[in-house]
Amino acid sequence: MTRYVSDAPDAPKAIGPYSQVTEKNGTAYLSGQIPLDPATMKIVEGGIEPQTEQVMKNLSKVLAHLEMSFSNVMSTTIYVVDLAHFEKINAIYDKWLGGSKPARATVQVAGLPRGSLVEISMIAMR
Repeated sequence: MTRYVSDAPDAPKAIGPYSQVTEKNGTAYLSGQIPLDPATMKIVEGGIEPQTEQVMKNLSKVLAHLEMSFSNVMSTTIYVVDLAHFEKINAIYDKWLGGSKPARATVQVAGLPRGSLVEISMIAMR
């Protein structure tokens, strides 16, 4: 049975007709998070580093709402508008993952919602 999980109260609300996360048979599919400040619903300013930090913070809030952490993450997809930012994203991602090394794909895209520089989605398991 698919469970549409209620929104994590400390993470940005979905900006379209989708759920922050759905869960089926102990596997959670986290929608891509962009660097929205949940209090203002605006993209954080300052470039790729603060944007990546905000994305990881948002994902951590969704995982915590599920009573999970980054150690439960099995797969990640990172979308970035400029692969020149790869090393900076990697450093912040590594800090947040704390030793977990899920499977991952990173792709450069032409654009992301609301002018974001980065978006990250995850799949986690209980």
